[in-house]
Amino acid sequence: MPVATTRQSPIFTPRRYLMCEPEHYTVSYEINPWMDVTRHTDRDLAVAQWRVLRETYLALGHTVETIDPIPGLPDMVYAANGATVVDGVVYSAKFTYAERRAEGPAYQKWFADRGFLTHTAAATNEGEGDLLAVGDLILAGTGFRTDRAAHAEAQELFGRPVISLDLVDPRFYHLDTALAVLSSDPAAPLVAYYPPAFSAGSRGVLERLFPDAIIATEADAVALGLNAVSDGLNVVVAPAAVDLAAALRERGFQPLPVDTSELLKGGGGAKCCTLEVRTAAAS
Repeated sequence: MPVATTRQSPIFTPRRYLMCEPEHYTVSYEINPWMDVTRHTDRDLAVAQWRVLRETYLALGHTVETIDPIPGLPDMVYAANGATVVDGVVYSAKFTYAERRAEGPAYQKWFADRGFLTHTAAATNEGEGDLLAVGDLILAGTGFRTDRAAHAEAQELFGRPVISLDLVDPRFYHLDTALAVLSSDPAAPLVAYYPPAFSAGSRGVLERLFPDAIIATEADAVALGLNAVSDGLNVVVAPAAVDLAAALRERGFQPLPVDTSELLKGGGGAKCCTLEVRTAAAS
């Protein structure tokens, strides 16, 4: 498998995103270590932070579309979990927990209504939470939410090599909480990741594929700093991920701190709120 060998200056590429306003946001159940039903959640603050995130994307020149929130689905704000979209093909999500299962069909309908080719998943998967396109590859997490069978299903659907990665720390239950795609340039893909979130074998795979990756600190990781969104130049990142922000600047990226701390109470940050709609190969 080829590895990154040529590093160019970061290059901005306009993106298309799908988001869902947290109109019904609350923490009324516990399905990940971040959730605590006894801890107060502020829906209005969550909405305000979400709107700043959306406005940040728009100000950068990205296209942002929205799906209507559905009552009774407080986690629908985490749009990245709703599907995986590569080259205009939509692989629907099939959630592990009953509390979120209605989200998959809702997102699939949104895409189908707009003429996308959609595929109903047979295997349990949680969308871009565990399936991240980088270069010509798809990195696929497993261990907590997405079944390994979904990796094979995605490979057959998208026709891209899928690299399975085992997650071992329950705090980082989705791949996008432990790894951020910074550049999808096939000639020089780049990621940042937190090694202890992965099994020893998966760390070895990441080291071979991305020898020049940014290695995040534990402080970055527990702030969900790796739940970041990059357009190839600008990286929207949690304000508390100061080590990661410094490392990004050293590589020529422009970190943009955006506070999503209220949404962190549900276990998500900027990336969880942002589903990338790839209608062509992204760079």
